[in-house]
Amino acid sequence: MTLPRSGPAVPRPGAGGANDGMDDRALVARVTEQDAGALEALYRRYGRPCYGLARRILTDDQFAQDVVQEVFLTVWRDAGRFDPARGAFSSWLLSMTHHKAVDAVRREENLRKRRTTADVLDDAVSDAPPVDDEVWSLLRRSRVRDALQLLPDPQREALTLAYFGGYTQREIAGLTDTPLGTVKTRMLAGMRRLRELLDEISDASTANDPPEAPRSTP
Repeated sequence: MTLPRSGPAVPRPGAGGANDGMDDRALVARVTEQDAGALEALYRRYGRPCYGLARRILTDDQFAQDVVQEVFLTVWRDAGRFDPARGAFSSWLLSMTHHKAVDAVRREENLRKRRTTADVLDDAVSDAPPVDDEVWSLLRRSRVRDALQLLPDPQREALTLAYFGGYTQREIAGLTDTPLGTVKTRMLAGMRRLRELLDEISDASTANDPPEAPRSTP
């Protein structure tokens, strides 16, 4: 992946670098000083999970690559936006990736709507799933995102890296400088709490549903 002219070239994950031994905060501090090597180290560390998250949302390789490029260009231009007091850099980066990927989906949907006329919609034969299924799928994803935001930062970070980034527990331990046993405990506790939160959100949604209209008797 190569950033535009306003940013440095970023290598693929896997290539070693002199900055790879530094922690995230130190690398971000160097990026604020326009150290291209620090940005390269952050990309080697987080490029794959960011791409994995964007790919899951967009279901398109090129769009996902574009989003990752935009994310790291944002880091290059304005690394000072990261606030260590509010959580880990990985959580902030993946959250930005998620938002930009969702924005890309919305832009694409708006573009498709403008291109599609009512006549085309009436005549088109689609193999897409029923509307109800699509709505339910989106609702479930939305509820998961809402529930994740309610988890403690360490649990949310571990689950986000694992399920959206595709990292193993051992890799997460290395990325977050956390003992493997602690990572396993956080993920287990996070999954249990996530299940409880999803049940609570589901119950609250059901309670707010409007009552059914009384049926008229013949």
